[in-house]
Amino acid sequence: MPYPDLSSHKSGKTFFVVSKRILDLLGSAFGLLLLFPVLLFIALAIKLSSRGPVLFRQLRVGQYGKPFVFLKFRSMYVDNDPAMHKKYVTELIAGRAERNLSHAKSQSVYKLTRDPRVTRIGAFLPQSSLDELPQLYNVLRGEMSLVGPRPAIPYEVEAYDVWHRRRVLEAKPGITGLRQVKGRSRVTFDDMVRLDVRYAMTCSLWLGLKILMQTPGAVIFGAGAW
Repeated sequence: MPYPDLSSHKSGKTFFVVSKRILDLLGSAFGLLLLFPVLLFIALAIKLSSRGPVLFRQLRVGQYGKPFVFLKFRSMYVDNDPAMHKKYVTELIAGRAERNLSHAKSQSVYKLTRDPRVTRIGAFLPQSSLDELPQLYNVLRGEMSLVGPRPAIPYEVEAYDVWHRRRVLEAKPGITGLRQVKGRSRVTFDDMVRLDVRYAMTCSLWLGLKILMQTPGAVIFGAGAW
């Protein structure tokens, strides 16, 4: 284990860790079964609308820096160049990124909202967060949790300040979290990290359940979505 001090800190929270894992197992399994028709419909729509695989697989950084293969519904054309995203993310982390007007044009967000790599159906999926549903399988495998910081791309972590790294050390990455229910892409990167660390330092089953209950409303009303 590369961070034994953090591992020792977590060992004192055995009941919470075990209970959270049980909740993750039950929630992800139930979600995959309940949402199977939705998953199938999205898969067909992606397959019919553009060439390429239904799922997008990408190496992400998990807790303690452990890499894993992250799943999403594909929202971009295949063989695209990630240079645009890497440049924007680097500027975002450094605090130099500018807000962009959302597709609804009702708010500005810290997001690439006019990305030529995105397919027709891909423009809708991230706004509704439906592209994240395959991550229920990552949760089932134990690589992610239902609630936690969003998993980082390796080139994002390379651009982190030292204190930013706490978001990939303190808690297992999740599908939703404090950022998702408190502004999504409207908050700066530093504020996002503060929310992630705040969750990690105060996490409890009740806080996790509260975030899960607030997530559908944040998705439906699109606060901070692009």
